[in-house]
Amino acid sequence: MFGALTAMPYILIVTMKKSLLVVQSQSSESDSDGTDQAHNQSIVVPTTVIAIADSFQKKDNSWVVTSQIATDLSIQVQDVTFTVHKYPLVSKCGYIGRLELQPSISNFGYELKLENFPGGSEAFEIILKFCYGLPLDLNPSNIASLRCASEFLEMSEEIDDGNLISKTEAFLTFVVLTSWKDTITVLKSCETLSPWAENLQIVRRCCDSIAWKAPRDNSMVNDEGWCFDDVASLRIDHFMRIITAIRAKGARPEIIGKCIMRYAERWLPGMDAELEGLRGYGYGKNELQFSILIGRKEDEGIEHSKEQKSIIESLVSILPPQPEAAPCKFLLKMLKMAMVYSASQALISELEKRAGMMLENANVNDLLIPNYKCEDQGKMVKSLEKRTMHNTDVVQRMVEYFLMHEQEKQQLPPTSGKSSVSKLLENYLAEVAKDPNLSITKFQVLAEALPERARTCDDGLYRAIDTYLKTHPSLSEYDRRRLCKIMSCGKLSLDACVHAAQNDRLPLRTVIQVLFSEQVKMRAAMQGKEPAASDNNSEQEITQTSTKTEIMALRAELENIKTQMTELQRDYSELQHEYEKQNNKHRNGSAWNFGWTKIRTSALFHRKLEGNEGGEGHQRSNSLGSKINFRRRLSIS
Repeated sequence: MFGALTAMPYILIVTMKKSLLVVQSQSSESDSDGTDQAHNQSIVVPTTVIAIADSFQKKDNSWVVTSQIATDLSIQVQDVTFTVHKYPLVSKCGYIGRLELQPSISNFGYELKLENFPGGSEAFEIILKFCYGLPLDLNPSNIASLRCASEFLEMSEEIDDGNLISKTEAFLTFVVLTSWKDTITVLKSCETLSPWAENLQIVRRCCDSIAWKAPRDNSMVNDEGWCFDDVASLRIDHFMRIITAIRAKGARPEIIGKCIMRYAERWLPGMDAELEGLRGYGYGKNELQFSILIGRKEDEGIEHSKEQKSIIESLVSILPPQPEAAPCKFLLKMLKMAMVYSASQALISELEKRAGMMLENANVNDLLIPNYKCEDQGKMVKSLEKRTMHNTDVVQRMVEYFLMHEQEKQQLPPTSGKSSVSKLLENYLAEVAKDPNLSITKFQVLAEALPERARTCDDGLYRAIDTYLKTHPSLSEYDRRRLCKIMSCGKLSLDACVHAAQNDRLPLRTVIQVLFSEQVKMRAAMQGKEPAASDNNSEQEITQTSTKTEIMALRAELENIKTQMTELQRDYSELQHEYEKQNNKHRNGSAWNFGWTKIRTSALFHRKLEGNEGGEGHQRSNSLGSKINFRRRLSIS
C-alpha cells in the first residue's frame, strides 16, 4: 500500500462502496439514544447519503449537509457549527463513538462541542468530507493538522481499514520528509499545533530530516546557501532544535554561525539601528532624551520586547564557542541588542568576553554602544552618568579581556594585535570625546587602558584629547594638564607637533614639552644617533631622506618660532613702556590744569601746535603701527 501511495501525487482519493455502508455496533450501549439495543445489530446507511455527500452549503458560520435524510448531529468547532449525520462520523471516529451525545435543546438530534481541536474548523471540514467518502487532498500545508486531528478523533485502523491516521502517517513519512521545502512547510504549520505535534514526534522528525539535508562545510554553502533563508523563517524553538541536530551531525562551527547570523538579521531588525543622540543631540530643559531606531512599529510594546529578548538569549546560547563561528562585528551587534533589551548579565558578560578576544577586527562604529535600554523609550534621563550617549564601561571591559587574551597567547609576539587595537581605541576616544557629558575620569581611564608601549605614535591620542578640550572649554588648567599627561610628546609626528605648538587649548607646559622633544630629536639626529638602519639599501636611503627632510623642516620651524618670540618680547616691552608713560602723564595732568587754561588761549601755543602737529602725528602713527604689527604677529602665532 505504501509503495502505491508514494507513486501518487499529493492527492489521495478515498472511496466507499456504492452499495451499503454497514457498521457493526460493538455493544448495546453504542447508541446514546437507546433505540438500538440488540447485539450484532447492523445499521444500514442508504447509498443516498454517500451520493449526496458532495452537497454541502456554507452559511455564515455554519456548515450544513443537504440530504433527503435529516441531519441529526450538530458539532461546533471554534466558531463554526457543522450540521451533519451522526453515523458517517461514528464509523470513522472512535472518539465520537465513545461519547454520550447530549440531545439538542433547540433542534432535533444531538449537540457536540470540540474544545481545543487541533487544526481548527479547516481541518475538521476536511475530515468531515473524508468521512462522507469525498476525495481527500493531502498536501504539506495541511498534513500536520490532519495528522493531529485524526489522532484527536481516534481515527485508527481498529475503527476502519484505511483510516485517516495511517494515510496521513504514510504521506508524512514517504512524501513530505523526503523533500527539504515540504519539511520546512510542515514544520511551520506545527507552530500552532502544540502539544499534539510534539507528542506525535512530527517536530522531531522534521528537525532531524532538515539536519541531515543541511550543508556541513563551506563547500556546500555556495550551492545550497538558500537553505539558510528557509531555516531562518522558523520559530525560535524549532530553529534551536534544528541547530542542535545539525551540530550533533558534525557541522562546522562557521556553518552554524552563518545560520544564526541569518536568523538574527531576519528576526532582530534593530541589529543595524542608527542612534539619535550624539550625532543629533536634543536638549530639553538641560536634559537629554535618547532614542534608538530599532526597526519596529510604535504599537509594539512589552510583549515585543520580551520576544526580542528571548530570541537574543536563545541565539547566544547556541552559538559555537570557536572564534571562527561568528565575526567580531556580529558579536558587538548582539551585545548592543542584549543591552538595549536588558538581557541577563551573564549573557552580556559572555558577549563582552568573546568580542574582546577579537577586538582587533572591530571598527569604531561597532564600539558605539548606546547607553540606553528599551524601557527608557521616550523617557528623560536625569542622571549625569546615564546621560552620556555611549557606554564606555563596556569598551573598557572588552579592552581588558583583549589584554588578558593576548597574555595567554604565548606563541605570538606580546604586541601582536595591540597596535591595531590602540588605533581603534584612539579613534573611539575621538568619537566619544564629542559627548559634552563624558567625564574626564572616564576619558582618562579609557585612554590609559592599553599600556604605553602598545602605541608607536600618539597622533590619534592627541586628536582625541584636542577634541575633548574643544568640547569641554570650561576645563580648569589642572584638568588640562592632567589630560595632556596621557600622551607622550616624544611620539608625536611632525604635523602633530606643528599643530600642537600653535594650539591655544593646550597648557603652556605641554607646548614647551612638544618643542623640547622635537629639539632633542633634531640634536640626536645631527649627532648621528639615528636608529640602526635596515640591511636593505633602498629602505635605508628612503629613511635617511625622510629624516633629513624632517630635520630641515623642524630647524626652519624652530627658527621661525624663535624670531616670533623675539618680536613678541620686543612688542611687549614697547607696550609696557607706553603704558607707564601714559600713567605718568595722567598723574602730572592735575597740576597743570590751571596753567593749561591760560596757555591754550595764547597765540604762541597755537603757533607751536601748528609747528609740532606733523611730528606728533608721525609719532602717533608709529605707535599705532607697532600695535597693529603686534596684533598681526599674535594672530600668526
